[in-house]
Amino acid sequence: MNTWLSFLQGGVLQLGPWALLAVTLILTHITIVAVTLYLHRSQAHRGVDLHPVVAHFFRLWLWLTTGMVTREWVAIHRKHHAKCEREGDPHSPAVFGLAQVFFRGAELYRDEASNPDTLKRYGHGTPDDWMERHVYGRHNLLGIVLMLGIDLALFGVIGLTIWAVQMAWIPFWAAGVVNGLGHAWGYRNFACPDDSTNVSPWGILIGGEELHNNHHAYGTSAKFSSKWYEIDLGWGYIRVLQALGLAQVRRVAPRLQWQSDGPVAIESLSQDQLQGIIAHRYDVLARYSSMVKAAVAHELKALKLRRCLAERRLLRRCRKWLVRDPQALAPVEQAQVAHVLSMAPALSTLLQMRRELTALWESSSASSDQLLADLRAWCQRAQASGIDGLEQFAYRLRSYAA
Repeated sequence: MNTWLSFLQGGVLQLGPWALLAVTLILTHITIVAVTLYLHRSQAHRGVDLHPVVAHFFRLWLWLTTGMVTREWVAIHRKHHAKCEREGDPHSPAVFGLAQVFFRGAELYRDEASNPDTLKRYGHGTPDDWMERHVYGRHNLLGIVLMLGIDLALFGVIGLTIWAVQMAWIPFWAAGVVNGLGHAWGYRNFACPDDSTNVSPWGILIGGEELHNNHHAYGTSAKFSSKWYEIDLGWGYIRVLQALGLAQVRRVAPRLQWQSDGPVAIESLSQDQLQGIIAHRYDVLARYSSMVKAAVAHELKALKLRRCLAERRLLRRCRKWLVRDPQALAPVEQAQVAHVLSMAPALSTLLQMRRELTALWESSSASSDQLLADLRAWCQRAQASGIDGLEQFAYRLRSYAA
């Protein structure tokens, strides 16, 4: 009887409270690593190839701790990138609202997983072996039940709590924090055409997934960190696996490079500079957005001095919209922005010049020679605009290297 009670109390391992806490954190962290390395960076984006033994361990672990099917997760995530912040995005706060994505992210995942069109269009290239067809995909709930039995056997009754934490870990951190806060709150290194943000520069708790804006800027990169102060723990694991011959990195984001001898003359701009600007276009737009924000601050100060209270309030309300893609704005927001630009010619010029600059990488028909001629003409107009910030930006733009 005493042996049975002892087993119920502490299971096979008979661990103390601190040891149980440590084990819980380790188990949930392995799940995080499996999601970011296997599902996300390897399967969804092909940024890294994992050794079959490593990949299958992650498949097995995710079957036990989440019940997620590789094809479903990959398809939903790829659709998120393809439809980001637009109708059809499976879990965008812009579509569903932040509260719904944060608190019901797992339900949104299950709803989209039941869409056969999503799986057919976006789920290609995922495992389709005997184990996937007959075990992991067909009996995905069985793994969760087995994990419950393992936790109860190893830790006793407290194993039920550990199991519950394991089950809630990914829905909270991945479906809630990354998909929710990662599109609503944080900072942005790159002005990619969505609302993605870096929740934190230290990608530790979620294995680097905190650096969500960096990932959306360069989706196929196996490395999520961009700045020197950013930490991508998942990339650290990849480097260890690579050193052991268990992983092969296929793609990383292009490294930002500058002309060693400073900005070139406008007439000396070459295809190399053009390609450098296109490769780092989201960095270019981020710097341009900073310039627009500085111009808005200058205009607000001028309106305050002239005591134009109504105009100042309108500009303050519109300042976030001025750095966004106009097509992403609601009609009423577009109308207010148009009114602001009518009373601030310098801002109107900045936004018009931004549209012309983005045409350099959005054009699908212009030749490289035509694009280079357009770049030179754009720089000449910027230099002659009489707007200090725009002139300095054009000067800096000529420093990008391929």
